[in-house]
Order: sequence, then structure tokens, then C-alpha cells
Amino acid sequence: MGWLRALKDTARSGLTVERTRLEPLIALRAGVGLALVIGFGLAFLGPGSAASSAFGAFMAAIASFQRSWRPRPVLALASGLTLAVSTFVGYLVGSSATLAFLGLLALWTFATGMLWAAGPTAGVIASGNVAIMLVTVTLPTSVAQAAGHAAMIAAGGVVQALLIALFPVRRWGAQRDALADALAAEADYARRLRHDPVAPFDPAPLMTARAAAIVTRRQARSRPAELHGARGLAERIRPVLASLADPAVGAPAEGAARDRARELLAAAGSVLDAAARAIRHGEPVRPPSPALAVLNSPDTPDLLQGAALRAARRLSALLADVLETAAPGSGRTADPAESMLRPTLPGLVPLVAKAVRAELRPGSPVLRHALRVTAVASAGYLIGYVLPFGHAYWAPMTAVMVMRPDFSQTYSRAVARFGGTLVGVAVATGIVRLAHPGMYLSGLLAVVSACLMYVLMRTGYAVSQIFVSAYVVFLLGMGGVRWDQTVPDRVALTLVGGLLAMAAYALYPAWETPRLRTRLADWVAASGRYAAAVLGQYADPAGARRADVRGAVLAARDARIAWHDAVARASGEPVRHRGISRSAADDAGEALAALGRRAMLLEAHLPDRGRAPVPGAAALAEALRSATEEGARAVRERRVPEWEPVRVVLAGPEGPGPGVLRNAAELLLESLDEVSVALGGKPAAPL
Repeated sequence: MGWLRALKDTARSGLTVERTRLEPLIALRAGVGLALVIGFGLAFLGPGSAASSAFGAFMAAIASFQRSWRPRPVLALASGLTLAVSTFVGYLVGSSATLAFLGLLALWTFATGMLWAAGPTAGVIASGNVAIMLVTVTLPTSVAQAAGHAAMIAAGGVVQALLIALFPVRRWGAQRDALADALAAEADYARRLRHDPVAPFDPAPLMTARAAAIVTRRQARSRPAELHGARGLAERIRPVLASLADPAVGAPAEGAARDRARELLAAAGSVLDAAARAIRHGEPVRPPSPALAVLNSPDTPDLLQGAALRAARRLSALLADVLETAAPGSGRTADPAESMLRPTLPGLVPLVAKAVRAELRPGSPVLRHALRVTAVASAGYLIGYVLPFGHAYWAPMTAVMVMRPDFSQTYSRAVARFGGTLVGVAVATGIVRLAHPGMYLSGLLAVVSACLMYVLMRTGYAVSQIFVSAYVVFLLGMGGVRWDQTVPDRVALTLVGGLLAMAAYALYPAWETPRLRTRLADWVAASGRYAAAVLGQYADPAGARRADVRGAVLAARDARIAWHDAVARASGEPVRHRGISRSAADDAGEALAALGRRAMLLEAHLPDRGRAPVPGAAALAEALRSATEEGARAVRERRVPEWEPVRVVLAGPEGPGPGVLRNAAELLLESLDEVSVALGGKPAAPL
């Protein structure tokens, strides 16, 4: 993709308005918190303190809207307190010398950029706080006032946190949605298997549900019972669905047995959908009676036999457990000792420090982002200081807000911010010129603008910036600043900040396209470890640890999601492919997805602990593990991977004999050979 097309696509993406579910009650609660702190500040402390507390409450509310599984009051408090500290320290340094403040700004923005190593939530909150700090340090005129403004900013965060705690809206709603989406995805998977027995399945909803199930100790003591066990059942249902539908190990491709399998899959989809609706809304489960009749009817040997019969019985038992678990109030509240626990914020500090240290290396995209945003913020502040506008902070504030570690988001957000700023400033300016609002009316208009921003925040960055721009105009007008003193300067410096951000990425990029081979190699290695872990269960049923398989499948899913995310980011970059074309990437991804699916089918029929070891499984597991590790190395080094160790084991006497394991091993090797063909190799000769 060339630069012209990339710029066109990112501009269109930045200005796109998305249809999404709105959350007006949560937005109203955030607006009420903002109104309380502004009203109190205007009535008792003056417009300066009111503006400080307003910025604290505004950013605390935005932090609570981020995609995070932590309690919302904690996010609001963290945002308000860190912004208060940044403001106070920034004023102490900036009041003495401009160069000293420039050094602090560089240090702060570099730390903000590195915090993306801890995840997007930490990165977004930190970026927003640094951007707002550039404004709030200009409000006080003495150290005492700076301390007072910092206290008011922290108070704004405390007010938002208290409102979230006292007036919860749809408690556990995000966790309910994550689990319901996972069950609904499996319901859709079951229906697709009726028509395509080897249909693919995207594990992203299951991974999201797993992330949502990791809770703090306090959350674990109050988590509804229906959110505790259904996710584990969903994980176990997926391979059973696949094994029932697959003609190689399940029901035959045609005949009465296939019709029976289709009936069971349709019934499973209906039951899973009913459980998803119940969990999403906290209602009793109402499964359709015809589906229950299909699942509860006995299977006669002339319909399903062998592995297919075992899969059908297992599916019925698992779905019965899902219905029992999904019922509100069923079972007992989870014991924290039995939960996957999330560290507290203090306990998170060493983990974040470790993640940041891991990114302090040449070639790290996070380090490149941190260096870019530091250079742009510093240059933007100097440019704003030199220009005769008098508002030096607007250019670096824009740059910090729009810059992200990847190309598409940075460019689309820059376009969206400038477009949204133009519209928001024009509308707010028209209102000011027509209404001439005073202090209290300006405060009210600022609250209304913020409420509209909270409501429409998820519809697109351009839309949110319209109301953010209006919010800033009204908030500054609350202190007596005339619109003609700020609006032209803000528009010009917003353009400067956006152009600096875009130029910085072009001059010092962190393209995803050259890293596609590394991402693919990671997926190859993780898929091989997963398949080897499953085969290890056949090699030693008595001593095998199921946790090994669980850990391997989670690692394989992470690698798969990282690969697809990388492909999506690379598709919008103005960079030629380096060693792997779009078609090769698609073919290799399909082959590895098939490899994971075939390993999953083996997992669905793991032998009981009392069974004897399967001959050849141990040698095959070791060969598969070593071959995929070497294959991953070949992918990174731009060579075509070969799978000779697996081929040798299957052709030799130490390999598995005729049977299910032999057939599965040959299918695994077939998937690996398809990866080699996708990367330019020749089709392998059949065994």
C-alpha cells in the first residue's frame, strides 16, 4: 500500500462514526460528578479552582470508561491522584524556568510512552493525564495555589470514584457481557458446524472471558455465582462440539448418524444462546424445550457409535452443567482462594516495572513510541512557546493525545482530532457569541458538553473531540477568557501538534510489516508446544498434568491473536511486504489454524488416567516439539521450514501404529507442510 492510499484510509477511519451501544446512565453519573465539583468550586473557591477540579473529575470519568476489568472506582482514583501529582510537580518545576519544565515534560512523556508496555488502559490514562497536566500547570500562581489546585484535582477524582461506588450502573456488566459473548460465539460455532464440519473458530471471545474472570480478592467475595463456573464449561464444550462434527473422529459424513449430529449441534446452539441471554441480563435460564428433548433423548448404537457417541453424551452433560451454573443465585459465591486473582495496584507496580524493563531494548515498538512522543511533545512545546499565540501547551497536548504505538491509530486520530476540533470550536464559538454566557452558564454548558462526550465516546474519536473542544471553550470562558483569545490559537496549535505527530511516525516508524515473520514464528512454536503437550497426555496418561495442556493452549491462543492483530495493523501501513506476502500470510494462518484444530480434536479424547500409554506418542510428541521449534527459527530467518523429525518418526518403527493417533499425527504433519508451501516450499511427498 502506498502513502497516498494509506493516508486516505486512515483519514476515512478517523472520521468514521460507528454504531455502538450507548451507556447514557453511566454518562449521566459522570456528568453529575463533574457538575458537583464545578458547582462547588464556583460557589466557594472561584473559577480557577473550579477549572482544576473539573479537569480532575473529567479525566477520572474518562478513565472509568476504559476497557479494563479492574473496579471502576480504582481507575477513577488512580487517574485523579496521578493528575494531581503531575500538576503539582509540574508547577514547582515550571515556575522556576521554562527549560526545567521542558525537561520534566520530556521525562513525563517518556514514562507515559513506556507505560504502554503495561497495556492500553495504562497507556491511555497516562497519556491523558500528561496532556491535561500541560493545561492545569498554567492555572496556579504560587506554590500554595498549586497545592490547592492539586488537591482540587484529586477531589474531582475522589468524587467520581464515590459516585461509581454509591450508584453502580449494571454491576458486573462488563464481566457478564464477556462471558455471554463467549457462550454466544460457541452457539454460533455449533450452528456453523452443522453445515461445515471443519468450520473455524475464533478463540478471542474465550480469551476475553478469561481476562474478565481474573478478579481482585474483594471482587471474588462478591462475584455472582453464575460468573464463576460457566467459562470453564465453555472451554470444555468447544472441543466436544468439534469432535462430534468432524467426520474423521466423530459422526460419519452422511447418513442417519450425521443427521443426529446436526440435531445435537442445533440443540447445543439453542441452549448456549439461552445461557448467554440469562448471564447477560441476570435472568433465569429459559432453554427451549425441543432442544432439551434432543439432548436428553437416548442415543442408540445404530445412530452414533464410538467416539461420536462419547462426544454426544459428554456434550449433553456439559450443557446440563451450563444451565445449572448460569441460573442466577445458583451454587455459592466464589472463594478468593479458588479464583484467578488480579494483583492490587501496589502489587502491580513491580509487574509494570518488569514489563517496562523488557521493552527497553533496541527495536522495541514501545520504546520507539516513547522516544517519538517525547521528541514531539518537547518540540511542540518549544514551537508553541516561540509562536506569538501564547498557549504553548496546546501543540504538545494534541500530540500526546493522538500518538499511539501503531501507524493507523496515530494518523487516524490526528485527522479526527483536527476535524473534531474545528467543528467543536465553531459550535461553541457560535453559542458564546449568541448567548454571552456568564460564569455559571458557562459551567453548565461545559457539563453538558462533557455529558455528550461521555455518551458518544465509543462512536468515534472525531465525535468525542467535537464535545471535548466545546468543553474546553466553555470551561475557559467560565474564568472570563474571551473566545477570540483562545479559539484561533487552539485551532492553529492543534494543527501543529497533529502534523508533528504524523511527521514523527513517518521519520521514526515502528512498522508491523517487517515483524510479521516473527509473529508467525511465535505462532508456529506455540502451536507445536500445544500439540506436543496433548500428545504427552497419550504417552503417559497416569502421570500427565492437565495443567500443561491448559497452559499450552492459552499460549497458542495468545500467539494466534497477536498474529491476527499484527496482520490487521500491517494491512494499513504504507510499507512493502518483506519476506511474506499477503496471500502467504493468509495461507500460513489458515494452515496453523487447522493445526490447532486438529490438536484440539486429540484433546477432546484424552485417555483416562487408568489407561495404558499409547505406543509411539512420546516419540511423536518430542519430534513435534523439536521440529516446530526449529521451524519457527527457520521462519524468522526467512527460510522454508522443514518437519523432518516428525516425518522420520511416522515412517519409523517407533511411531504410532494404525489407529486414531496415527491418523491425527498425519493430519498434523499435513498442516505443517501447508505452512511450508505457503512460505514458498514445495509440496511434500506423501508418507
